[in-house]
Amino acid sequence: TLGTQTDYRDGEAQTDPYSPEYIAPCGSVPELLTLATLTWGRGLPAGLAEVEMIERAREKRAWEATLPAMEDALQIAKRRKMMDDMERKEWAFREQEIEKLQEIRLEVFKKMLRRREEHQNELNAKRLDDHWQNHQKAKAEKIKKIQHDYALMLRKLIAKRKNIMGKLERRDIIEEYTDFASQTYAPLSRIGYFPDNHSERYVVKNFYLNTFEGLCELEASLPDSVTQVKVKAPKPKNTITKTGFIRRSARLEMELAQVHQ
Repeated sequence: TLGTQTDYRDGEAQTDPYSPEYIAPCGSVPELLTLATLTWGRGLPAGLAEVEMIERAREKRAWEATLPAMEDALQIAKRRKMMDDMERKEWAFREQEIEKLQEIRLEVFKKMLRRREEHQNELNAKRLDDHWQNHQKAKAEKIKKIQHDYALMLRKLIAKRKNIMGKLERRDIIEEYTDFASQTYAPLSRIGYFPDNHSERYVVKNFYLNTFEGLCELEASLPDSVTQVKVKAPKPKNTITKTGFIRRSARLEMELAQVHQ
């Protein structure tokens, strides 16, 4: 009826598969003992490579059983020839394994080079993009400066064309004050006028507000209705009708007051 919960998962508590003790009879070599070097995680569970190794070991044992006995010189020569052939086969098989390993390493190396090349291409693309952005920014700033210089020179040319003959003209004050876009109403900063300077001259200065004598004079000139407040008391509401009944609105106010209480 009770359950427990551990801080570890089942996979962390799982150990290697159990291998019981064994005793081999004298004079017998079980085939299973040839696989004693394989352990869990190092060859077990067996894959295709392990199965091929087991088959080669079986073929080698079968070949060893067919070797002739060392009784005379002819049998010795034949045995030596068979052993040389087997050694050549083993060397050829070993060369094939080495070639396979080299091919696998070559594929891994190709993948690493490809990944490195892709990363380098990404860096180059990012660098080119940043370079292009910087050029675009410099181009925009240059175009902005050219437009500013163009407007400036255009204004200068327009000002020169107004008095192309170089005649001296008197100032027309009436025309300046009738034109609300003239220098009198809207002076330009480029001719040396800055509207933010001397801003204190726009501040309203009043004798009646900035001095004590002015405040006293202003208070004396005000009527009594401004300085002396008269409050009239509100008249009580008539809650009873002429016939002596309480009005409906009064009853509702009483009920609301009761609910509020």
